[in-house]
Amino acid sequence: MSVRVGLIQTRTPATHSAAMAHVAPLIRQAAGEGASFIATPEGTNILQKDKAALLPQLALLEDDPVARGLQALAAELGVTILIGSALVKRTDGKAANRAALITPQGEIAATYDKLHMFDVDLPTGETARESETYEPGGQAVAARAGDLKLGLTICYDVRFPALYRALALAGAEVIVTPAAFTRPTGEAHWETLLRARAIETGSFVLAPAQGGFHEDGRGTWGRTLAIGPWGEVLGKLDHDEPGVLIADLDLAAVAKARAAIPALPNARSFAAPISIA
Repeated sequence: MSVRVGLIQTRTPATHSAAMAHVAPLIRQAAGEGASFIATPEGTNILQKDKAALLPQLALLEDDPVARGLQALAAELGVTILIGSALVKRTDGKAANRAALITPQGEIAATYDKLHMFDVDLPTGETARESETYEPGGQAVAARAGDLKLGLTICYDVRFPALYRALALAGAEVIVTPAAFTRPTGEAHWETLLRARAIETGSFVLAPAQGGFHEDGRGTWGRTLAIGPWGEVLGKLDHDEPGVLIADLDLAAVAKARAAIPALPNARSFAAPISIA
């Protein structure tokens, strides 16, 4: 069975209204090209590095204007939309980096809060402190979207293979990794990490990305990718401009790859190594 998917590459602005105006035409383009499942990047609804400017704009997911707009768009087009992540307010007043799976009826079927927070000082002088703004999730999430058995991850999660393995063992055959990767780490590691996660789990890995230089001053890598379960690149946007990547997924390839390299069932538990002094 083959499923056509659309991966959206954006350069999300710093307000909800501008973000919706930016992403909606790209989603319409993907649907017009036959995609029944469309995934957007991390931070689809707003990107703003200034915490003081960002937090007052955040709303609960059900009240977020971009999420509500994409729910209406999914129902209008009759497609499944995965908001790769929306930056939203939690009911406890904290913020979350949250993926949302929207059905063709416009309903939110599943959500996932990013587990791993990117806290780093880069050699370039660029810094990130996600944990100062967002509360990490505590639950891995797998969900069904039509014929697709999905595993949900967000950006920095790609560096943690145990999460991908857990999703594959839960039945996921297509793991989605929406991102806003920095340019230095993207150039060095983006494609390598995605292909490794696909090979390790025998899964499709779909990675819609933010790209280019944003109005809040950040730079993101772009290079949206679709990877097959043998680690092969099925499609790539080899640039950082907004755009649409269409890929056809032959779902039978998952069972074939996992039968050829049965790493999931062959794995064994083991005692921890003695610590090196």
